Amino acid sequence: MSDAVTPETMPQRAVVQFDCHGQAVGKMRNELVVCMVKPFEERFELATDEGPFHGGDSSAPPPLALFVGGLTGCIMTQIRAFAKRLRVPLNDLSVDVRVQWDWAAKDRVYETAPKSFEIDIALDSDAPMADQHALIDAAKKGCFIEQTLGQSNTIRHRIRQGEDWIEVD
Repeated sequence: MSDAVTPETMPQRAVVQFDCHGQAVGKMRNELVVCMVKPFEERFELATDEGPFHGGDSSAPPPLALFVGGLTGCIMTQIRAFAKRLRVPLNDLSVDVRVQWDWAAKDRVYETAPKSFEIDIALDSDAPMADQHALIDAAKKGCFIEQTLGQSNTIRHRIRQGEDWIEVD
């Protein structure tokens, strides 16, 4: 008997939680262990690095590449998964994502701000256009990353001081 979680065995509501531990190695390389801990467990090992601009070796993708790749992969996964559930036949799918940030030098560092997120979806489907629109709408609502980007979020930062964690304002 399999313990695999399927859409049919999922509860009506659940908390989805990922935890990540990163360790600095090399010049600018970070080795990451990413774990889904709820509603079931999965584990992944990833790495990021920076190019010469930040003193790295370009031995792995930079974090922004993983971020944009994650957004692209997320919407593509939801389209493909929901196409089956909504009975929208897909012959082919390609997605092009463009993300821009504003970058401004501030003394010896810089500050950034999101500027635009554009997602172009090329569906090859024999389904009526209304069904294709419904599929894209469902995929947008099911994409964790897109839903996160579409909201104002509170992000807490803490720094370790001895045995305590102190909030960084």
